[in-house]
Amino acid sequence: MRKTPLMVMAVVGALLGGGLPAQAQEARVPDRYLDQRIEWKPCFDPANPPEGLPPGGERLECGTYQVPRDWRRTGARTDITIAVSRLRPVGGEARGSVLTNPGGPGGPGRTMPLLFLGQPKLLASMEVIGIDVRGTGESSNVTCGGYDWSTLADPRDRSRANLKQLNDNAEQQARACQASSGEFGEVVNTEQTVRDLDLLRHLLGRDKVNWVGYSGGSWLGAYYATYFPQRVDKFVIDSNAEFTSTFQTVFESFGYAFERRFRTDFLPWVARHDDLYHLGTTGETVRQNYEYARARLAANPLPLGDGSQLTAMLLDLFLVRVQYSKTSFQTGAEQLSAIRQLVDQPALTTSSTTLGRFPDAPNATLYSVICNDTPFHGDRAYLTRESARQGALYPLVGYYQLAAPCAFWHRPPLQLKPPTGHGVPPILMVQSVRDPATPLEGAQRAHQRFAGSRLLTVTDEGDHGIYAFGNTCVDTIVESFIIDGKTPQHDLTCPGTPIPEPTTGLTTQTTHPVGDPLQKYAHLLN
Repeated sequence: MRKTPLMVMAVVGALLGGGLPAQAQEARVPDRYLDQRIEWKPCFDPANPPEGLPPGGERLECGTYQVPRDWRRTGARTDITIAVSRLRPVGGEARGSVLTNPGGPGGPGRTMPLLFLGQPKLLASMEVIGIDVRGTGESSNVTCGGYDWSTLADPRDRSRANLKQLNDNAEQQARACQASSGEFGEVVNTEQTVRDLDLLRHLLGRDKVNWVGYSGGSWLGAYYATYFPQRVDKFVIDSNAEFTSTFQTVFESFGYAFERRFRTDFLPWVARHDDLYHLGTTGETVRQNYEYARARLAANPLPLGDGSQLTAMLLDLFLVRVQYSKTSFQTGAEQLSAIRQLVDQPALTTSSTTLGRFPDAPNATLYSVICNDTPFHGDRAYLTRESARQGALYPLVGYYQLAAPCAFWHRPPLQLKPPTGHGVPPILMVQSVRDPATPLEGAQRAHQRFAGSRLLTVTDEGDHGIYAFGNTCVDTIVESFIIDGKTPQHDLTCPGTPIPEPTTGLTTQTTHPVGDPLQKYAHLLN
């Protein structure tokens, strides 16, 4: 589950009919949608490919198709556009289609097929499909008018005036999103999106599709399987949100999960390399240096050369992003070390600082989905109490009530079909034990409640996003399932991969959000 990612450089361097047979559902779709053809064209100009395009990326093709704005009113003729991509096998026909999703909810997904260029077995037999789901990317967009409440007030400031401001900001976020997106925002939800996906399946000419979805893509995959069980071939859901629960439950698990990753993996790793980062030889000493730097920034934000300021909240959210992937640990340590030194030199500024931010549409799609899909229980008093409780236990991010705008959201009538797994072919769930955004405990509960699922647990691992990121054991099991059709007969485990040792020189890059491997190539189509 992603919030606005922040990077540091030199200082802070991111259709109705759900219970009907699938044939009956498809028969209800007007011919003008079923008779479409996706016109596939190269995504990138071969004469001028974007910097950072990986070898083989020039083969990615892009296209669009039309869907009803509201699948419950297909006769209204108010269509929206869905942008997609495909990466086909070289020199042969694809045996099947693998639809992919990077999560969020709301993460643009058209560049996702590029992440699988290092998976030759997958690409030898399958076409991999990338999708900008409704609301985001190059698909028809929702927006919050550019408003982002997440760093406007420090949630650790527990004064009465600031607590009121925090709640006011969350309420304004809900109002800004709903006023700016209007009627379209009311139908940016999982039920509508899975119907978009099933039309895509039809346009691809497939009776069934495969799925690889990460994070919020596990939620989306589980619901597609629930609404269209007859269309499910091999579904892999990786880094699992607790899709049998509510988005409120999912987001309220952030506090302990990020704190666990931070204290168990990141802080001890930084301490082992005190000769490089000078932040302390124990994890607790490193944490105290973070707290010191944060307190100084809360009192005196650091001015940056572009006229902006480095605040305590930006430092928090930067370190939150670092926890997603061990490949970000070096960047995180370098920047925390630099900030720790700079907070004692308040007159020092820099002209080379870059803040990387998601566009507004992914953030607006996130709020639309999580606030529309499932109800939120609680008022201003609840938000204040929960922030204090979680913050005391999990200070890195526990004070942040990331789903708080849902407490003020005017939720349209919607009751999603419950994802039970009954009647669904076995799905494969992949989960690391210290995932910071979608914790193991929620994945285990979803596994227990979703009949027929198999859980592949990755031990001594904390990355968010495992398949196709270098774990040979996981890759072998997943591809045996998708390509060879071998369903595990029981739950399995794989060992994790070690945290890389630091390399010499600064590693911070500004081409994509730090700590967000699932959005590694998203900038290429911006």
